[in-house]
Amino acid sequence: MSAPSPPDPPAAPSLPPPYPDLAARVNNWGRWGADDEIGTLNLITDAVVRAAAATVRTGLRVPLALPLRQDGVQSGAIPGRVNPLHTMVQINRRLFGPDSVATSDDTVTMGLQAATHWDALPHASHSGLLYNGRPADTITAHGGARFSSIATATHVVSRGVLLDVAAAKGLPRLATGHAVTPEDLDVAEEFGRVTVGAGDIVLVRTGQLQVYLAGDRAAYAYPSPGLSVRTPEWFHARDVAAVANDTLTFEICPPEIENLWLPVHALDLVEMGMPQGQNWNLEDLSTACGETGRYAFLLSATPEPFLGATGSPVAPVAIL
Repeated sequence: MSAPSPPDPPAAPSLPPPYPDLAARVNNWGRWGADDEIGTLNLITDAVVRAAAATVRTGLRVPLALPLRQDGVQSGAIPGRVNPLHTMVQINRRLFGPDSVATSDDTVTMGLQAATHWDALPHASHSGLLYNGRPADTITAHGGARFSSIATATHVVSRGVLLDVAAAKGLPRLATGHAVTPEDLDVAEEFGRVTVGAGDIVLVRTGQLQVYLAGDRAAYAYPSPGLSVRTPEWFHARDVAAVANDTLTFEICPPEIENLWLPVHALDLVEMGMPQGQNWNLEDLSTACGETGRYAFLLSATPEPFLGATGSPVAPVAIL
């Protein structure tokens, strides 16, 4: 007996164009079976990883994560998404007698999406549904996400491609009202002399993180450049495995379509099943790629496997 097919994508008559048409064009429900939980991460095959490893030439390693700190990127605008509160629970304590080795331990309380992170697929829902047609109420207060939690993303290692949109335009960073379009991505591809392909993890640099690094958390968060509602179709056409950028909201904020908030989240996570990442520090990577003339590299970016979580911190490393 064959597995049941997932339901058709939900109709969204209340949402203005172009969302309904875009949703139908990027929808991946059932593409990898009715039981699939990892979406476009299925595109990272053994062959893709072997090819990604072959891009390493010098071994230069560029870290892409922000430090986890109490005065991090969160300013209180997103309820409950708190910066890390780090506490020492024992300091130089000799657990096994006065002459034993002393140890120190710590604990931390934080929002899992506080700093550099991946959004898992159930981070967003639309019309009461999650990726692959699962009900949004399968996320519960005590169990978290029953399906597609971040713990299902067990090995996120692939070819990374930096699309340095700001540098391609000759700018240190994009204007706060700039919505990154498919045309911008085409130009950044040409600038980097690279072609995005199946299984790639695309990193889109806007330069917005410079505002946070300069000490202005509020201005970093809002208003912000980010991805346009038109970009998911570009990623879908190229079979991209995941996308991350250097902003708090990922997509342009405030939205380019009035009163349509977080449409790119819905298209990427719900319709396409494509993980997305925020608050990635792409500044040193931009410099390294510019100096070497190489915008493709091996990227290691596996999230912490919190069972049931809708997102998780990650400490990505690009290896050139």
